[in-house]
Amino acid sequence: MTAEQWLTRIFADRAPRRFGSGWWSGVLSIALGLLSVAAVLCLHFPQWLTMPELRGRYPLPLVRGAIDSAILVTLGLAGLSMLLRQRKALGLAGLGMALGAGGVAIPNARPTRVHIGLDWFVLGTLTTAALFVPLERAFALRREQGPFRKGWLTDATYFFMSHALVQLMSLLVLVPATWAGQKLAVVPVQTIVQALPLAVQFALIVLVADLAQYAVHRAFHAVPLLWRFHRVHHSVTQMDWLAGSRLHLVDVIVTRGLVLLPIVMLGFDPVAVFAYLGFVSVHAVFIHANFAPRSPLLERWIAMPRYHHWHHAIEPAASDKNFAVHLPMIDRWFGTHYMPDQIWPNGYGVAGLVLPDGYGKQFLSPLANPRPTDGI
Repeated sequence: MTAEQWLTRIFADRAPRRFGSGWWSGVLSIALGLLSVAAVLCLHFPQWLTMPELRGRYPLPLVRGAIDSAILVTLGLAGLSMLLRQRKALGLAGLGMALGAGGVAIPNARPTRVHIGLDWFVLGTLTTAALFVPLERAFALRREQGPFRKGWLTDATYFFMSHALVQLMSLLVLVPATWAGQKLAVVPVQTIVQALPLAVQFALIVLVADLAQYAVHRAFHAVPLLWRFHRVHHSVTQMDWLAGSRLHLVDVIVTRGLVLLPIVMLGFDPVAVFAYLGFVSVHAVFIHANFAPRSPLLERWIAMPRYHHWHHAIEPAASDKNFAVHLPMIDRWFGTHYMPDQIWPNGYGVAGLVLPDGYGKQFLSPLANPRPTDGI
């Protein structure tokens, strides 16, 4: 039995999951308990587990109070689940997560040269899950698809790694792109750009970044060597808020670096750049979500879930379509737009493509010889 199968037996047992059955309180107790433990570890080992850029900005009294409150809520939810549910596995697991306390002393250790962004992972999980899990439950595209669909643990691992490896991402993406962008910068153009209002700069960043994204994304589909890495993303067969996290590290480094390069070259104001980074971090999750908003007007001008779901569609007619991430008009410009009116895909993935589950196995999968059915 795989780890995912074992956890799914706990999370997704056959007992009822309706409100009042103890299922939601049990699952929430486990999730909140895990985040509480992670936050406590950040307090114990801040030099190893927190981002230096954020470390000195946390209001520690509020942080300690939030952790203690979360632990108390975890205990209450676990107890409620045990009270309501015949099987006690969810409640007991949540109870086991409620460890530690927010009042731990913070050591006066010297900053380390190497760190992981566990605090960034906690913040990302709280904000992203709090937004998209309720949306997927209330306005689900596929209501029969539960949160613990096949591959959920693999994608949760990708989500964790994308946040925890923030220092590595900075070294491999931000530093080279910034250096190259400054070397290639045209000062007169930067002067014009920096004189624009911040709102105009933000709109231009979205356009410039998506043009770069379109070119890189299309190359990852067209070049067999690059496809070996990008096919990891297209191995997802069920879409939800976690599915967008399934990206090979090489895919992430190349794409983010080449998208960031023109932004640095044009000299946009840092405020506009940070606004774009915040936008793309939410929008990238949004377009993969198991969420079915309907707005023909918005769908024409901004990428909505239906537009990007067709990029992942199993239907042959949708192959190599919808490469832009934010602006569908870019695909219309280059003849790669595909979105049948009011229709959603029947399924997702690539015909004949089956990759092993697990972050490590998928990380190594580009090194394996591709089968004839793994085509691009």
